[in-house]
Amino acid sequence: MTVLCLVELDDGGPADASLRAVTLARSLGDTSVRTVVFGDAAQVPADALASYGVTDVYVVEPDLLAIAGGFARGVRGDGAPPEMASTVVPPGQPCYAPQAWGRVLAGLAAETGATAVLAAGTDRGNEVLAHLGAITGLPMAANCTIVTPDGGQTHRLVRHRWAGLLLEDAVMEAPVALFTVATDAVAPVPAETPATIQVHVHKPELATDDLRVRAVESPAGAGGVSLATARVVIGGGRGVGGPDGFAPLEELAGLLGGVVGVSRVVTSEGWRPHKQQVGQTGTKITPELYLACGISGAIQHIAGCSGAKHIIAINTDAGAPILTHADYAVIGDLHQVIPALVQALRAR
Repeated sequence: MTVLCLVELDDGGPADASLRAVTLARSLGDTSVRTVVFGDAAQVPADALASYGVTDVYVVEPDLLAIAGGFARGVRGDGAPPEMASTVVPPGQPCYAPQAWGRVLAGLAAETGATAVLAAGTDRGNEVLAHLGAITGLPMAANCTIVTPDGGQTHRLVRHRWAGLLLEDAVMEAPVALFTVATDAVAPVPAETPATIQVHVHKPELATDDLRVRAVESPAGAGGVSLATARVVIGGGRGVGGPDGFAPLEELAGLLGGVVGVSRVVTSEGWRPHKQQVGQTGTKITPELYLACGISGAIQHIAGCSGAKHIIAINTDAGAPILTHADYAVIGDLHQVIPALVQALRAR
């Protein structure tokens, strides 16, 4: 069997969530695991993927997507609205176009004879596979924890529902199974024997319509650690007090090599962007350490941070719900505790 897996990149390497998906792909029996990467062929982390048993990498370079849609050097594609000509994908710059990515996966699945196509259960993974399902007319299951081939065109699945509060047993009947892997369901485990890997530059056939909806990342915003894959997350909630109150949290995150995450109320108040939200309607995180500052711990937020290996809460309320989920707690004012912690770290 051939399994095709979408691999997202994070700071030049495979995202942790994608390595978890590749690990699950290897568990589907006697399979050849092939991956699809959207990025620069010269920077594909082939060795890292080979260590996880990947045999082939199909690379779709940013410029190929731009040219396929007719947007290279500001050239407008046939039928594109006039305003699209002013929004150009610069050469070599990453381009996320969910429908185009889904179209690429559909073509490669047919070309390789894949029996399953999977991705990490990230925002992008779920969105791209939803597009793939719409393009191919195949069913798609999101946030799976266990996938077991059951002979023929049947797979038995266990997947998260209600942000992981409920596990659902399901059976998927389809010639090609489409599913995403819950980001905290499978530990990333390298293969016992690294594979011999081949890198192929894939040139997709795309229409202008496939690139009508796309997000262009600037180089300044594309690097660094993402919220979904960070080893350390410093969370801030209502107790931070306002936009200016996040400066100490940013400083602490920098010292620990982590990133800042926030609760839903923070984004609702407009203090921080939605992309930093941790929770059921935000990002589900799986860090080594989650330091929750001034966060009460609503069930929607806990659904997003329950995959953290260690949770430390700083709160003035000894009865805050998040304390029942924390490994350690500091009952105190975060405006005193965080600066003291930053000072101690700098002194050390």
